[in-house]
Amino acid sequence: MKKIIIYTDGGSRGNPGHSAVGVVFCNENAQKLKEFGEYIGEGTNNVAEYQAVIFALKKFKSVFGKELAKVADVEVRSDSELMVSQLNGKYKIMEEGMQKLFIEVWNLKLDFEKIKFVLISREKNKEADKMVNEVLDSRLKSQKLI
Repeated sequence: MKKIIIYTDGGSRGNPGHSAVGVVFCNENAQKLKEFGEYIGEGTNNVAEYQAVIFALKKFKSVFGKELAKVADVEVRSDSELMVSQLNGKYKIMEEGMQKLFIEVWNLKLDFEKIKFVLISREKNKEADKMVNEVLDSRLKSQKLI
């Protein structure tokens, strides 16, 4: 397992509103290895997109280990044009809150030998998006039961 593709998505209902992240890990043959979703509280879509990458990089190290992070070719795919452009140095980050999230991603990526951030269409990010919506749906459903 030399290449790991990580699909990430973050979403917010209300923007700002209830937010969640979804992450899908695949191998180089596009076979799904693991998938995770998590509720992250109140926030905006842009914050949720960054939180998805942060969650993914932390989860990678906890599931696959730091040793694999040091030798694998990791590709993080997202449909967030703003975030991917910022992470690739194409856009400036003007908002202080976003700068902090960028720095957190930057520090996490230091544990990876080879990592790149790739913009994909929403159509190609359906599995991560599905995780976000499942988390949000179950969160809202459980709130109605209380």
